[in-house]
Amino acid sequence: MDRLMSMAVFVKTVDLGSFAAAAAALGLSGPMVGKHVRFLEERLGVRLINRTTRRQSLTDFGRAYYERCRVVLAEAQAADALAADQLSEPCGKLRVAMPVHFGRRCVTPILLELAQQYPTLELDLSFSDRIADLAEDGYDLAIRTGDLEDKAGVTARRIARQRMVVCASPSYLEMHGEPRQIEDLSRHHAIVYRRSWLFPRNDQSPMEVTPVNRLRLDDLDAIADAATTGMGLAWLPYWLVRERITAGTLVTLLPDQPEFLYDGYALWLQTPHLPLKVRLAVDALAAALPKFMT
Repeated sequence: MDRLMSMAVFVKTVDLGSFAAAAAALGLSGPMVGKHVRFLEERLGVRLINRTTRRQSLTDFGRAYYERCRVVLAEAQAADALAADQLSEPCGKLRVAMPVHFGRRCVTPILLELAQQYPTLELDLSFSDRIADLAEDGYDLAIRTGDLEDKAGVTARRIARQRMVVCASPSYLEMHGEPRQIEDLSRHHAIVYRRSWLFPRNDQSPMEVTPVNRLRLDDLDAIADAATTGMGLAWLPYWLVRERITAGTLVTLLPDQPEFLYDGYALWLQTPHLPLKVRLAVDALAAALPKFMT
């Protein structure tokens, strides 16, 4: 007899509580269900189920074997689904939560290209800097940047590294001078977001700097706009200010200081089989996002 099939019959028997119920659920006869269980017992040389005319109960070994069988069957199903994925296309709704600017500028173009490639794939994209809960909010995928909390049941994969640069407009530098090292930042005005500015140090945690500021904005584009008009220094992802730097409206500063790298991650709930639509989206982001960062 097929051992995997016999395991499946045994698990169903335990789950439903009787040979008769398992037979009905699997479309088998009662004697055939019993035959599958006996096949396992004879092969193992150990009784799995104590049977009487009135009831059945798992032996201690049967209980342990049942748990192992569930794992084996789940892995077998995942393997079959993986093979099926190779012959199919992603379909259905892909729900993704992402930070506003990073999501709109970098993530969305890649996902839109994926949707063009697979017409049966639907996108449901949410843009918010609020940290979404994958399980409670029903997202297939979440994109986050910075440090991650260690959360059980969630898988994370790094998909990008954002270069952070200090920059200012030529008009600001003409009026206030150019900072040459980190210590000089305390003598300058800055436009800040919610977090301190971070600078890497060899074999140590990053140096945190909070420059003097009178402008605190929670929108990265608004910070870039304010810096461009000469309101102060800004610490921003390079991809966000690349065009302004190329055009000369912003100038990168501290060229001798190593740039801090903000990591970007894709997160999803742990599962025996990752849906094809999620796997393809993560692979596409990991392959294409580094190009957006340079």
